[in-house]
Amino acid sequence: MSPSASSTRSSSPPVVATLTLGCKLNQAETQQAARELQRHGCVTIDRPSRADAFLINTCTITHVADRKARRLVRLAHKLSPRAPVVVTGCYAERDAAALAKLGNIEVLPNSRKQDAASTLLSALDGAEPASGNFTTSVDRTRAFIKIQEGCDDVCAFCIVPYVRGRERAVPIDEIVRLAHERVAEGVQEIVLTGTQPGAYGRDRSDGTTAGALIEALLSDTDAPRIRYSSIQPQDITPQLLACWDDARMCRHFHLALQSGSDAVLARMRRRYSAEQFQDAVRRIRAAVPGASITTDIIAGFPGETEADHQGTLSMMRELRFTDVHVFPYSQRPNTSASLLDDDVPPDIKRSRAAALRDLGERHRRDALQERVGAIESVLFEDAQAGLTDSYLPVRVQSSEDLTNQLRSVRIMSVQEPQEATLVGELLG
Repeated sequence: MSPSASSTRSSSPPVVATLTLGCKLNQAETQQAARELQRHGCVTIDRPSRADAFLINTCTITHVADRKARRLVRLAHKLSPRAPVVVTGCYAERDAAALAKLGNIEVLPNSRKQDAASTLLSALDGAEPASGNFTTSVDRTRAFIKIQEGCDDVCAFCIVPYVRGRERAVPIDEIVRLAHERVAEGVQEIVLTGTQPGAYGRDRSDGTTAGALIEALLSDTDAPRIRYSSIQPQDITPQLLACWDDARMCRHFHLALQSGSDAVLARMRRRYSAEQFQDAVRRIRAAVPGASITTDIIAGFPGETEADHQGTLSMMRELRFTDVHVFPYSQRPNTSASLLDDDVPPDIKRSRAAALRDLGERHRRDALQERVGAIESVLFEDAQAGLTDSYLPVRVQSSEDLTNQLRSVRIMSVQEPQEATLVGELLG
């Protein structure tokens, strides 16, 4: 805000709601924008509420994500009809025209996402501040740091390369600098994220690799925890797995399976076979005892037969993922799969997705039960609840506020109200 405009405002700082849909990369970019807004005197909140301005970072991975983005824009207009609204992210990149129809908003494609904070600050000049009690909400527990953007793989179903472009790695020294800043702020966990984190450095010719990045972070920063989870089977190298010899590396790997059928994987244009995926999981479990392995699966991809579906269920039974995110296939424009006949009826997609989720939930509960009696390192995200380094939820009873503390916890039981969680007791 300009000095002259700032002097005409009341003493209350402007409130900006920074709202994120979609992936951890979006969360990293929203966190960065929120920090910039705070440096200019704004209060940021990460929930829909009355505010002086809104930043909405969108996703377009499915048609449901598109619908959520439009709903959030309408909600912002309803909460604060005169507040400026900046919409950015992948849906803004893909269909700015559809968003522009929703009223008085400014749409910034991904190529201009870095301008979101400055655009909002300009729009706030002379605005009357919102009333109410607000708390600045940049996460001081876990910090998401973007290490790369874009993807060169161009899987048949995925719109991300269209909206994010080609792979571009952030230099290692820049990532280390950002990690230093976040640790100095009191952050306990650095989460490395990107469109294709496992391919980090593939666009460079100087020997930059994910393993080299993690080695630099381990040697040059005091980050208590480093989380690097979203990778592909072909990215599991001995150099990478050796990084987990350091206890600061979180024992959580997210490998997107998508299908257990080689025929479906080929149509999806994935870069591995079912056997290669299984081999990657075995190598992780041999190198990193106690690791959680989570995955994504698409139900009802074009041409998927009942035998293909059963093959995916069979692989799930063999590999027993800690958690599974299941998505019924959603046709996306500008993808090669959109040229295929979407020949799996919606009711079959739903029934297959339900079967995959049911099996995944049983395996998740088994994985939690296996932790009973173990001693886990837990980073508390609020007064009494947190996450193990293997990304499992834990609750404890304590008279002290444990927020942003790393504590050792003995796991006593599994609590199953609606979503199962571990219950533990503090040690020391």
